[in-house]
Amino acid sequence: MEARDADFKKELDATLQARRDLGEEYESAFVDSFLEKIEQRVDTAVDRRVRRQLAEQQMVVARGTNPSRSPDNWGDRFGFAMISLILAIPLSAIGAVQGGKLGLVVSWLGIVGVNAVHSARPWSLRSLWSRRRNDEERASDWQK
Repeated sequence: MEARDADFKKELDATLQARRDLGEEYESAFVDSFLEKIEQRVDTAVDRRVRRQLAEQQMVVARGTNPSRSPDNWGDRFGFAMISLILAIPLSAIGAVQGGKLGLVVSWLGIVGVNAVHSARPWSLRSLWSRRRNDEERASDWQK
């Protein structure tokens, strides 16, 4: 048990004991006081986490790299492949109905081609978008 948990338990026990001693007419005051203490603890913890995350982001910006968003992200490639396979079902049906076997082959060649281009590209749309957004932010900072 952490020290914070022990302090929290002591405060809860003290609040409950004070309620027993003074009676139920002060119950709402005790509950409000205890909830205010909890809210302050949560606010402190959130502030600490936000400050830590902001400092980490500032360090990443200062270094000029972003390791969490690499252009060659396996998850991006896998997600793209899954979406293209899901969309392959109606595309195959449309190709087969409209063009027969040739239409089916053409639709699958298109699906394979799109996936090949996507997996072989040296860039990602996310990295291009973030670069563009960063350039716009820098330009707006100078304009202020």
